[in-house]
Amino acid sequence: MKDFRDALREVPEKPGVYLMRDADDTIIYVGKAVNLRRRVRSYFTPSTHGKSPKVLAMVEHVERFEYIVVDNEVEALVLESNFIKEHRPKYNILLRDDKQYPYIEAPRESFPRLLKVRHASPHALMTFGPFPNAYAVNDTIRLMQRLFGIRTCKLDFDRGQRLSRPCLQYDLGYCPAPCVGMADEAAYLRRLEQAADVLRGKDKPLREALTAQMQEAAEALEFEKAARFRDDLRNLDALQEKQKVTFTDGKDADVIAMARGVSQVTMQVFFVRGGRIVDRESFAMEEAVGEEAPAILSSFVKQFYWEAPYIPGEILLDAMPDDADAITAFLEEKRGQRVTLRVPRRGDKHALLLKAEANAAEALEKAEKREDRKERNKDRGISALEEIIQKPIVRVEAYDISNISGVQNVGSMIVYERERKRPQLYRKFKIRTVDGPNEYASQREMLERRFDHGLKDRAEGKTSGFEVFPDVILMDGGKGQVGVAEAVLRERGLSIPVAGLVKDDKHVTRALLYRNVERELNPRSPLYKYLYAVQEEVHRFAIEYHRKLRTQAMTRSELDEIKGIGPARRQALLRTLGSVAAVRDADIETLRHVPGMTQASAMAVWTHFHPEGAEPEPGNAPASHKTPENHKE
Repeated sequence: MKDFRDALREVPEKPGVYLMRDADDTIIYVGKAVNLRRRVRSYFTPSTHGKSPKVLAMVEHVERFEYIVVDNEVEALVLESNFIKEHRPKYNILLRDDKQYPYIEAPRESFPRLLKVRHASPHALMTFGPFPNAYAVNDTIRLMQRLFGIRTCKLDFDRGQRLSRPCLQYDLGYCPAPCVGMADEAAYLRRLEQAADVLRGKDKPLREALTAQMQEAAEALEFEKAARFRDDLRNLDALQEKQKVTFTDGKDADVIAMARGVSQVTMQVFFVRGGRIVDRESFAMEEAVGEEAPAILSSFVKQFYWEAPYIPGEILLDAMPDDADAITAFLEEKRGQRVTLRVPRRGDKHALLLKAEANAAEALEKAEKREDRKERNKDRGISALEEIIQKPIVRVEAYDISNISGVQNVGSMIVYERERKRPQLYRKFKIRTVDGPNEYASQREMLERRFDHGLKDRAEGKTSGFEVFPDVILMDGGKGQVGVAEAVLRERGLSIPVAGLVKDDKHVTRALLYRNVERELNPRSPLYKYLYAVQEEVHRFAIEYHRKLRTQAMTRSELDEIKGIGPARRQALLRTLGSVAAVRDADIETLRHVPGMTQASAMAVWTHFHPEGAEPEPGNAPASHKTPENHKE
């Protein structure tokens, strides 16, 4: 662990957000604090008392830290959530939800339509969802259009777009034809509100009407018509679960419960609208095992509601989250009305929370069974590799090179301990001595640096992760790549088995090369699946690093040249003002009000863009006292 004593003395005793960075300048942890100095200092004390294994592992990788001073804890919470969403630091508890569930939205326009969208707009007239069943959403929108005369066309009436005669929807009786000026907008909005009631769960009148029409059509032997009404009812069932009344007060609420297992944490959310459960969803939390329930709930609530289009007035939880007061203030500011966080102990709300907990436990059990099956398959794969190598295998290292026509040559090393990925042991290499697309030379440099570093650390007794050597090395390629690795090892007196992953002419792995013998791989075998997973991971890691370097090269700007303006402030300036030109033209007061900027840093930016001898506008001169800036080690 580095010595941060001098840096810690400069951290102010003020609220703010702190960013921990590793040797690659990647943000690996984001936190907030009411007292920055006290919180940041707590990470670097010699004592391990009260520190989780994850915190201890994180601290070992901290190369430097930054901080941003804010005015209060709520502002710190918002800034922390923003950084976590943007950077997804590896040591933060993260909500894993890669699925993009659709919403139903009515935009603010003349004669509003009902649209399926993937990202809800805060400016919409109405928003419903998210819904896990996209097909049911499509069918339900069509149902609302047909039953309530909601238009389907894309005409922009606010820009004067019109038709000379109505379309087929009018002839079928499904649209009042606003396209030719035949519809009354007030009546149209009343029908839209009726459709909205259905989407909010108040569908009893519609169900009764559809059921009656289905029975009437069936009695008249109009079976095709009756089948359409039956399908309409099924679509409503797919969109909204039939539930008894849950809350007698008929209010909206979200119910959040958690289930913790040996290797996973699952969250279950029940969405209660108008006193009924209208939907539910499960979420997995990364880096949450071993954390206390209040910390997990705090991370989940902040991330879940960060972009939520709707926040109910009541949120029921099975434990009160950390920073509950700050979270409540944040949610109330976002909602514009009062929000209550509550842990119910009795009554119908407690019963509903128990139901959510039972569903969370069931989802966790299914997830752990899937994980167990996956782990068993992986173990069979590593066992098959042991049979080929003829020795026990614990640590596997795989290597890959990524470049575009030799530009930005980078190498990646990933580590598996048997079947488990160990991302904290992954390493990146920016190739220094090779120009052009010379893969063999790039691999040689990468391997030489890896094992030279490891031998040096062994000699000096250091624990950097390089001092542990693998039981087997997997090279992405055939004889040439394997030969390079074997030569590097031989030159250093090391005896480590090296195997190559040989591809066919379609760039698909077909064989394992070991000791000059190619073993064809069955794509259904556990060994193939294990090697494929390793190969995909090393590709992903190499490409991700290469993409990061390309992005950095393309996004460097004049802001990078300003002393005291680090990545966090550069990002805040560009996000708030929009461009480097806008930053250049801004006055001191505008710069000062960018999140994270101090009077001194605003002055530094202003001075950089203005000729020597220029003065800030009257009233915008910097204060005489010195405000602490983001510390950069």
